[in-house]
Amino acid sequence: MFLTEDLVLKSFFFCFGAIIGSFLNVCIVRMPHEKSIVWPGSHCVHCQALIPWYDNIPLLSCLILRGQCRFCHKRISSRYFLVEFLTGSFFVFFYHYYHLNWVLLPYLVLLCGLIVATFIDIEHRIIPDEISLGGIVVGLIFSVMIPGMHDFSLTSLWSGRIFMRILYGALAFAALIEYLIDNKKKSEDQFEDLVIMIMVGIAIGIELLLSFFLPSLQTRTPEIAAHLLSLDASLIGFLSGGGLIYAMGLLGNWLFKKESMGGGDVKLLAMIGSFLGWQMALLTFFVAPFFGAVVGVIVKLRTKSSVIAYGPFLALASMICLFWGKSIMDWLLFNSLWGY
Repeated sequence: MFLTEDLVLKSFFFCFGAIIGSFLNVCIVRMPHEKSIVWPGSHCVHCQALIPWYDNIPLLSCLILRGQCRFCHKRISSRYFLVEFLTGSFFVFFYHYYHLNWVLLPYLVLLCGLIVATFIDIEHRIIPDEISLGGIVVGLIFSVMIPGMHDFSLTSLWSGRIFMRILYGALAFAALIEYLIDNKKKSEDQFEDLVIMIMVGIAIGIELLLSFFLPSLQTRTPEIAAHLLSLDASLIGFLSGGGLIYAMGLLGNWLFKKESMGGGDVKLLAMIGSFLGWQMALLTFFVAPFFGAVVGVIVKLRTKSSVIAYGPFLALASMICLFWGKSIMDWLLFNSLWGY
């Protein structure tokens, strides 16, 4: 049996993905504790012994050592193997779907960010800003470089702008009411809110400039305009995704009289929107609760707690929307038109 080019490439992507997964494990372990992901080198979390290169081969070393440290013989978390295997498998799936297309690169980066965010959120109930805010910047940069990431047709952009501006008009009014009613936030919360408001203000300002100048650029320099249109679509996605889930959090706070949505989830959906655009961010917003509700009920029955990590469900929903979002939207549109 001869090896085909496709099989060789899939094998390469699996091995490369497993290697990336090994690095993602480092991020998952160290980021919540604000430790460097570069130094020191890989070491046992129990005895602190440095792990030699031959014990640090993704997947294989874990199998050979039977999931134990060579030096202290204590158990190594199965999460290391799981993350490496999942990352390698997803890399193969992404390659199978997109082939060697430029859009493959940003979507693999998005995948890596979501894997790290998922496992950290499950264990620590936080999503590091390095992943979410950094991911927003990376998503915007990729969108400028690779216009194929977004649908920037006239209908999509204009409907996205209208939706985003109505959303932020409502949010501005709600924020004003909240400020007038309760002006007792801690100074660190006020500082974080100020940073986010500045980021959002800059993004809205850039989007307004793009919407004003792009029509003339499309007629004079269509090649450059395509890259800027993609940036515009990314900005609308970032603002719509973050604004939507922030609005849901405000509503939950008002209904339940306690914090119902973490800031990390807001920034995570904003990141997803910067990569996938406003329509897929909107669909992710509605798909995620289906998974979250099922797990939430199970957790409530088992532990009597109503608190769950929501980041993993946003990540799962975004991956579903990335691959099948257009089919889902077409199905919803067909059923709504025909009354089914």
